[in-house]
Amino acid sequence: MRDFSYFRATSAEDARQAALQASAVMLAGGTTLLDLAKCGVAEPEAVIDITHLSGLDGIAVNQEGAVIGTLAKMAAVADHPDIKAWFPAVSESLSLAASAQLRNMATIGGNLLQRTRCAYFRDPLTFPACNKRNPGSGCSALGGVIRNHAVLGVSEQCIASYPGDLAAALVALDAVVDLGQRQVPVDDFFLPYDHAPERETVLQPGEMILGISIPASVAARNSTYLKVRDRQSYEFAAASAAVGLELESDNRTIKDIRVALGGVASKPWRARAVEQALIGKALEEQTVARAARLAMDGAVSYGDNLYKIELAPRVITRAIMKVGGLA
Repeated sequence: MRDFSYFRATSAEDARQAALQASAVMLAGGTTLLDLAKCGVAEPEAVIDITHLSGLDGIAVNQEGAVIGTLAKMAAVADHPDIKAWFPAVSESLSLAASAQLRNMATIGGNLLQRTRCAYFRDPLTFPACNKRNPGSGCSALGGVIRNHAVLGVSEQCIASYPGDLAAALVALDAVVDLGQRQVPVDDFFLPYDHAPERETVLQPGEMILGISIPASVAARNSTYLKVRDRQSYEFAAASAAVGLELESDNRTIKDIRVALGGVASKPWRARAVEQALIGKALEEQTVARAARLAMDGAVSYGDNLYKIELAPRVITRAIMKVGGLA
């Protein structure tokens, strides 16, 4: 870890201005920054401490939706009674993420900005070729052990997967990121790795996440997050699904459905083809399972991760049947 300068911001504008300098990073919970610095991926020249900024850790829920400050802790959001009641997929995605210690430290803004768990990306000494770290150097993962890598939104440039849980729930529920001067849907906030894998989000120099807003809806209130992983705790998703569902008055026909995937793509992945195939259809397992397979249109496997193409539709099906009260 190399030496760096430290600046304690007194306002969001202070932080944004300081972030304009080269190789500057913001410090909130620090759980990702410390991790990346220890493995030699993050080498900031300046660290901007935003942990003491007031007014950025709030959690407010009303009939219109929820507004969550960027510095709100994962644990606080997961345990908030109104988030549990109005946006259960958000609460569940946070409760199933990381360890209790990390959830008590990590912030919502930092959680969205966490970086891939690709072992080749996180070991620059052994694997210097990585287009995310050094654009144009190649992808060491190709031809390697890639069981946990992505099958959607990938290319020969990069096959790393986005590891977060919360982002999938936010994408499914049409959440929006507040960047101060602009508001960006979470689905558009993340970028696929097809051409420039070093760019993971639309954040520009001097921008910072101020908060997240989630619109209220029947589907958001009747939502869930299902995570399948190799072990039950402290593990990233092999495949996950965030689902919101609204039925017609007959309690059988699908009126509105939201589906997003985690663990299988270069970004949290909205499965719009699945949604379109199910609107107006009866909530029946065979119908759901057939539609769920559409989520893997365009999926590409480079070896060990082939199983994800079979697993993801099953996770979607199980999540939809669960939120529909049929599983």
